[in-house]
Amino acid sequence: MSELSNTQIAERLQHLTTLSIALNDIKNVKLLLERILQTAKNITNADGGTFYRVSADKTCLEFDILINSSLSLHYGGSKDKSDKMRAIPLSFDNGEPNLDAVVAFAANRKESVNIEHVYDTPIFNFSGMRRFDEVHDYHCQSLLAVPMLDHNSELVGVLQLINSVDCNNGQIQAFDMTDQLFIEALSSQAAIAITNQDLILQLENLLESLVNLINIGIDEKSANTGRHCQQVPKLTMMLADAVQASKEGPLKDFSMSENERYELWLAGMLHDCGKITTPVHVIEKATKLQTIFDRIDLIDSRFEILGRDAEIRYLKQVIEAGKSSQLVQALQDELERFNCDRAFLAHANIGCERMQDEDLERVMTIANESWIDYLGETQPLLTENEVENLMIRAGTLTGEERKIINNHISVTIRMLEALPWPKNLQDIPEYAGGHHERMDGKGYPRGLCKEQMSVQARVMAIADIFEALTAKDRPYKTGKTLTESLRILGRFSLNGHIDPDLFRIFVSEKVYLKYAHEFMDSAQIDDVDESQIPGYLIQ
Repeated sequence: MSELSNTQIAERLQHLTTLSIALNDIKNVKLLLERILQTAKNITNADGGTFYRVSADKTCLEFDILINSSLSLHYGGSKDKSDKMRAIPLSFDNGEPNLDAVVAFAANRKESVNIEHVYDTPIFNFSGMRRFDEVHDYHCQSLLAVPMLDHNSELVGVLQLINSVDCNNGQIQAFDMTDQLFIEALSSQAAIAITNQDLILQLENLLESLVNLINIGIDEKSANTGRHCQQVPKLTMMLADAVQASKEGPLKDFSMSENERYELWLAGMLHDCGKITTPVHVIEKATKLQTIFDRIDLIDSRFEILGRDAEIRYLKQVIEAGKSSQLVQALQDELERFNCDRAFLAHANIGCERMQDEDLERVMTIANESWIDYLGETQPLLTENEVENLMIRAGTLTGEERKIINNHISVTIRMLEALPWPKNLQDIPEYAGGHHERMDGKGYPRGLCKEQMSVQARVMAIADIFEALTAKDRPYKTGKTLTESLRILGRFSLNGHIDPDLFRIFVSEKVYLKYAHEFMDSAQIDDVDESQIPGYLIQ
């Protein structure tokens, strides 16, 4: 075996240096492991290599990657795995460590195994390797198995190299001590990088679990809002991808990296996290008079009393003056008026887009009526609070309740800005906190205008509105059709509410239709005439 020249040693050091740089850049663990194995093969000029990772429960070594140059085999990593490669147990059924398989030996002893002639070594069971040789007409001669240990000496995996090839004559040779030292150095460095990647993934999973935990809390308060928290990020990503794919218009240069896509998705998941502080009776207010229960029932009871009192008056008059057609008609007229007012208030209790002025006046007229309570005291038919709620022009929320609802975005921003976001996630508060701002600066909570907002925040604003319009599970409304929703959005694009450039992409790239087919009820998916959508011109 010839000694390595200074040039060859320099080349190996260069391989290690290149890998060291790559370890910090490669975020995909599968590609990272493949790069490590390829580098190990290059350093030792090995014909084949296999990488095993220790299983999550620490009971076995799971096959991850196999590469063999002369056989042109490549399983795992950037390629599909082979179902023929079996996991190797680290211990037997009796609890004794597995020292028969060479990679299990290296793993259990945490030491390298360097064999010059594989089948002349009786202490290991090479039955699996023999089967491989028979199937592929191959001969495994030399072997180097190196355990990969992290900074805590915890096992990460085992790197196994097969058949070192002499560069001068192409003959198979043993892996020398220099080979072993280089691979041990590489394995140590790679194990730490893999561990760091695993820790990053664990932290990301923890972060996502905490986000889901918040949404579960919101969902427990309101199943309707919980669905909203899941759907908005999905629609946000659909529109963001469509914007990135556009090749013309003011947004043709917009692009996002994978990290930026993840940041936007996470912001979408958190965009309503402040609602965890919003009172349930406000979030779930299905009718104008609803608090813990719908107080229209109290008003119904008063009308029942009014009707009963009218009947009592009639009966008294009958006793005193005798039955007359005038008395009967008067009673019927009065009861009919009560029933009409009662039905009107029941209808007024349901939220609408805009209550008519004459209906508001009628509420006040009814409020001036009175009834006698069980103490014999005269009370107004409607309390001040009931009048305030029944005269809500649009929706079901009073001005004070609207402030409470609107405050959720301020709470969201405060919650998110209080977190020590890493650099790659530091824009989450801005993305999540801007979905109630308007392009004309009339939104809330900060009154930002279009130029002060990122494209991502403007995308989320459209997703938030469209999901709310089409959602069929809100307690205070039914889900609108595609045509109705797009016409409302179109008007919003004209009056400075949403970004008109983003809206045009939303329509032209059929983002609305993709979302509809995936998440909307089929009854809401009507045929949209895009030429009739305000603010949208067909190209």
